[in-house]
Amino acid sequence: MAVPVRACALIGRFSDPRVGECVCALLPHLKARGVQVLVIEGSELPPPGLDGVVPVPEGEIGQRAGLVIAVGGDGTLLYGARLVARHGVPLLGINRGRLGFLTDILPQDMLGAVDAALDGKLESEQRTLLRATVHAGAASGDPARRTIEALALNDVVLQKAATGRMLDFDVHVNGRYVNTHAGDGIVIATATGSTAYALSCGGPIVEPHLDVVVMAPICPHTLSDRPVVVSARSHVEVRLIERYETSAQVVCDGVVVGDLQPNDLLEVKAAEERITLLHPPGHDYYRLLRSKLQWGRGGRDLSR
Repeated sequence: MAVPVRACALIGRFSDPRVGECVCALLPHLKARGVQVLVIEGSELPPPGLDGVVPVPEGEIGQRAGLVIAVGGDGTLLYGARLVARHGVPLLGINRGRLGFLTDILPQDMLGAVDAALDGKLESEQRTLLRATVHAGAASGDPARRTIEALALNDVVLQKAATGRMLDFDVHVNGRYVNTHAGDGIVIATATGSTAYALSCGGPIVEPHLDVVVMAPICPHTLSDRPVVVSARSHVEVRLIERYETSAQVVCDGVVVGDLQPNDLLEVKAAEERITLLHPPGHDYYRLLRSKLQWGRGGRDLSR
């Protein structure tokens, strides 16, 4: 960071005792550094509560904070990404969740990492965002046509909204027809999101710095319907096909952004905005993978 951080926002589920424990340590530490602490209006902090903390509207976090510290799991950091995506504010993740591919600072290293972040000594990494645009009522002549937009750091997901009803949908990339899919939907993921929902759909693990997008069908009806990796410069279009009682939703980073009806159009492409993540010096992506996926922990006796 080129300029000193004067205001830092804390986000997380503060009612979680593990998160609250970290916040209780962070608050006096940040105040001792002369950094103003911001939280989202309505947040209930552990004792001493909001003493010396400034509550601000959710929509102002990205405008007023020079650093956002997400305390929790990857879901908390994804929420933080939505707050800062249009403002270029860096994110630091303290891992108090279950897995934590994005929140890679351990609680015991938290205060040192925060000091390094405030002093501009952490490694910064730019991550690609996807922009999803739903053209509802896209059928020709529909007077109710409307557009919904959202950003995603991990993935844009088209998923069925009614249990037991399979979806049929066409996918085009850069105007070229790819396939007509039948199944529960499709995950369109960034390299960052390749270790999230797309991974459980059989997608590959992609190094975060690679400028690609993974398209992974969800429970495809045809076994030959496999994940495809395309350039992040690609323009992906998904159109739902008319089917009896078809109902689908578009989800960005776990948040439902709108419904997709037959003949509606979902467009996905790389956003101009990018997210800045902060990592400790010597950050090793493969060490992170080994830790989170428990690689190299087999029961074989290699001495034989």
